[in-house]
This record gives sequence, structure tokens and C-alpha cells, in this order.
Amino acid sequence: MENYQELTQKQKSFFRTGETKHTQYRIDTLNKLKDLMTTHEQDILDALKADLNKPEGETKRAEIGLVVAEINYMVENLVNWSTPEEVDTPSTHEGATSFITPEPYGSALVIAPWNYPVQLALLPLAGAVAAGNTAVLKPSELTPNTSNLLANMINDNFSREYLCVVEGEVETSTALLKEDFDYIFFTGSTGVGRIVAEAAAKNLTPTTLELGGKSPAIVHEDADLNEAAKRIAGGKFANAGQTCVAPDYVLAHSRIKDSLIAKIKEAITNTYGENVSASDYNHVVSERHFDRLYNFLDNGDMAVGGRSDRSQLFIEPTVLDNVSFEDPVMQDEIFGPILPVLTYEETSQAIDTVANRPKPLALYLFSDDQEVQDDVLNNISFGGGAINDTINHMTTHYLPFGGVGDSGMGAYHGKASFDTFTHFKSILKRSNK
Repeated sequence: MENYQELTQKQKSFFRTGETKHTQYRIDTLNKLKDLMTTHEQDILDALKADLNKPEGETKRAEIGLVVAEINYMVENLVNWSTPEEVDTPSTHEGATSFITPEPYGSALVIAPWNYPVQLALLPLAGAVAAGNTAVLKPSELTPNTSNLLANMINDNFSREYLCVVEGEVETSTALLKEDFDYIFFTGSTGVGRIVAEAAAKNLTPTTLELGGKSPAIVHEDADLNEAAKRIAGGKFANAGQTCVAPDYVLAHSRIKDSLIAKIKEAITNTYGENVSASDYNHVVSERHFDRLYNFLDNGDMAVGGRSDRSQLFIEPTVLDNVSFEDPVMQDEIFGPILPVLTYEETSQAIDTVANRPKPLALYLFSDDQEVQDDVLNNISFGGGAINDTINHMTTHYLPFGGVGDSGMGAYHGKASFDTFTHFKSILKRSNK
């Protein structure tokens, strides 16, 4: 195993040269990262096809396009973000001025997941670069082709003391977490997030945890069911449901539940055809994950889909009806193409159902009733979400993205990425006159 202590010390030494603090150096690095995305576009498409059977259009949109757009936004705004800000000074501090100086933490560790293995590796890496840090990136071993490609892209084009990709299994992440990094950014499950937080606490290392949870889609009786069905199906079944902000389950008003299920079935057919093909649909990432998901298929009643093929790691988009919160499928985040539908009678019941469980990463409400919107938003804690839509809140530079409670801590995207990897140093400057 590589000597990670030596690697960490080399990155800290390079950081102390001050090179990464120069704004133009950061901009040049970000542009180089963007150029590598363009140069290696076909390689990225091939790697994600091999690892997850991810369709080309989805890869271009969700893996490449989002990263390129984020980097462009950072480059456009980095000079402004990096400039010290003068703030007011109390009248009691006569002759003094006050300002806040953004400074990078130093050396950052980014541990990325497998479900969007390019986007969720390079977006936080770009944030670390924009803020002026050095960084070690540990991609997921569950997507080996993409992991190897990222290693080649980064390690062949940047010095290891600045940016470095380290491949390996769980023991590699464990070893890296023992090192004294200045910041840790982790994306993954809540269970592993607790392990990361515990390791970071030993060195009092500040940490961002991008986790998950059971994100509900609440569909009220006044909802436009055609649009709700299309947007729920689109958010749930893309990437075979392996999206941290995918609707994990639907809470439908009892009066419209049956109609909604019928329209979700129609939306699935319109998107994937009458018979979803294993060759055209995203794979489940591994046999272990397939087996976990397969065991959920007999929960409740099969309303839509249900076909599977373990040899191809394929489960078609599936909707389960007559599910209860006691069923295994409702105990943990599903992270697959299985959508349970439950019901409620009153808005207060739906609110209590969600609020009495761990805080979700996302929440989606389908209703045009302002009172219902206010009740839900004001009485349920969740990371972020949308009204009359799903998942698109995480695609805008202007909305910080992150969780709360069991679904994580900290946020990124746009300026929030810069802020996450930045310490804001407060200075009071007093005259000697």
C-alpha cells in the first residue's frame, strides 16, 4: 500500500509554497480540468457504459455537462469570491477597519461514490481547487473502469503534490482517513458517513458529509397527475434509481393514488418502451446490491414492472402498491428502481409521517395549494427539494446542495462549493494614530 502519510505531507508542503492561493493558478487548473473532460469525453462514455450500462445521453447530461457548467460558473466568479470583503466596524472601535479574507483550508480529501462516479468526484474536486486547496481524490472501487480513467486523467496531468487520485478498496479509504488532512468531503451512505465523521473527529478535521435517506414525494389531491407522474418517474428511474435525491417513495392522497399509479406506468412506458430492455437500461452496480433490491420485490403488491435478471444486474422500473412502513423496503434507502406508493388522508398526516422519521436529503411536493405548500415546507426538515418537480434543485449553481441530520452536513454547488473548502478569516485592523 502506498505511503499516504508521505503523500499528505508532500501536499501540505506544496500548499505552503502559496502557489495554489494565486487566483489565476486556480482558474488555469479549473480550465484544465474542463479541457480534460472534453478530451476524454468518449473515454468517459465508454467507462460508464462498462461500469453501469449508463446511456450516452444520461452521461453527457448528468456526468459531463453538470461538471463543465459548474467549472464555467466558478471561473466566471472566482476573482470576486476570492477578494477580501470589507465589513462594518462598530463605532466603539474608532480608527479601525474590519474585513474578511477567504483562505483555503490546505489539503483536502475527497471520497466519491459509485452512482455518479464522474460528477460526484469532480464537482467537489473543482470546489477544492477553486478555494485554493491541494486534494487527494479517492473514487469508488465499485466502478473500476471510471475509477481508473479518473486516475489517468488527473495523475497524468497534475503533480501528485497538488492533485492526486488514489484507487483502492475499503482499506484504502480507511488508511487515508487516518491521515491529517485539513478538510474531508465524503459522499455516500449514512452508515459510512458516521465512520468518516468518527475518523475526522480524531484530528478535529472539518467535514462535509453528503449522505442520503428516504426522500418522499408527496402528491396532494389537487396535483396535476400527468406532470407529477412524469416528473416522479423521471427522477426515480434514471440511473436505475441509484441517485441520492431520487424519490424513495410516494405518499399519495388516497383519492388519487390509483390514478397516479396508472399514470406513472404510462410515463415509464413512454420513456423506456413497453418492455424495458436490460441492454438499454442502467445496471444495478453489483450482485450484492441486486440481491438486496430483489428481496424487496415481494413487498406489497406489484403494480408496475417487476422483471429482473441477475446475470445482467437488471431490474426494470417497478412500482409497489399496498406497502406499509413495516415492510423491509421501507426500512432503509432503496437506491434502486423500486418505487413504493403509500397513502395519506390529511396533509397533517403526511407531515407527521415524514417528520417522525430521519430527516431526508430531499422532499418533493406536488400541489398548487399555497397553504399545503406552506404547511409542508414549514413543518418538515429536509436537505432541499422541489415543488411540482424532482431532483432538478441539485442542478442549479444558485442553490446550495446538501443534507441535514441523518442525510448529511454541509453543502456545495456554485459558490457553496467555494465556501465549503474555504475558511473565512476575520481581521480587525486598527490605526496607531
